[in-house]
Amino acid sequence: MITIIDYGMGNLRSVQKAFELFYPEVRISSSFEDILTSDKVVLPGVGAFGKAMDELKKRNLLGAITDVVKKGMPFLGICLGLQLLFTESEEGGTVEGLDILKGRVRRFPDKDGLKIPHMGWNRISSELRAPSSELLKGVPDGSFMYFVHSYYVESEDKNIILCETEYGSNFASGVQKDNIYGFQFHPEKSQEQGLKIIKNFAAL
Repeated sequence: MITIIDYGMGNLRSVQKAFELFYPEVRISSSFEDILTSDKVVLPGVGAFGKAMDELKKRNLLGAITDVVKKGMPFLGICLGLQLLFTESEEGGTVEGLDILKGRVRRFPDKDGLKIPHMGWNRISSELRAPSSELLKGVPDGSFMYFVHSYYVESEDKNIILCETEYGSNFASGVQKDNIYGFQFHPEKSQEQGLKIIKNFAAL
């Protein structure tokens, strides 16, 4: 069973439909027990970092997320779900995150010609990064993925960066540490190449 965590924020149905193409059992749930008894867990999300953390706390889901990560269960964060894995965000002041990965979520700087939010199709580059990931298997370097975000992650450990994207400067658009995976873009909205990532995660 793949469980997609429902904390009241995110395009849950589109994520579910994408996984249902490749996995027989996919559910959306905010149940602590459902999450802990899953085979794999997905944390999606769209919206503000602080609001998302508040909703996770209200639903008593912080412990469930920590537990499944510690158990070694494959765990995927998408967009805001990636950002929440890090130590803190500067969105709305300094807001504490899950602190599963060390680093900070920062806003894109105001630069001439740089539109914020970063929205639409952009390339991911993985050729200069290690480790190689099962999730990028079959995804050509330079593939276009779909982004919608004003903030990006700045990881303390550069070795966990799977791929980068250029928008004003390079930022981490994908990370992996052990059983933890995360992407700033929306693989469920990224057509053929994004669905390869969904398929690869379902196959773990």
